[in-house]
Amino acid sequence: MEKQFLSRSLSDLKQVAEFIVQLMDEDTIFLLEGNLGAGKTTLVQTVCELLHSTDVVVSPTFSLINPYQTDKGTLYHMDMYRIKSREEAIDFGIEEYLWEDNFCFIEWPQIIADLLPERFVQIRISLQADETRLIHIHTN
Repeated sequence: MEKQFLSRSLSDLKQVAEFIVQLMDEDTIFLLEGNLGAGKTTLVQTVCELLHSTDVVVSPTFSLINPYQTDKGTLYHMDMYRIKSREEAIDFGIEEYLWEDNFCFIEWPQIIADLLPERFVQIRISLQADETRLIHIHTN
């Protein structure tokens, strides 16, 4: 299944997050792709708001993994930007998160592509010239 959204504002982003929350009934792994500043963390913040999390949602660039308590259980927000190899990801226990039905939202997932389960949702955010964001969601 594929779906595209054009987001001009945070209220448009809420519609995207609502769609993602619906996908969470079937899927647990969400890959977030896009350039720096594209809005990956903002999208996770919006998903967490919809799921009534009271946690402060920030980029996990330095912590690598931030857990957030939500109505659907714990959501793990991960950032692989600083990871240099798949072995480094294995060393910090990435496989335990990926294979135990945890909700994982993973920024910069390319380095761990071969560790991912067969089923995941790919979310690609592209910042457009007019400052809107094109959000492409693909489930496999």
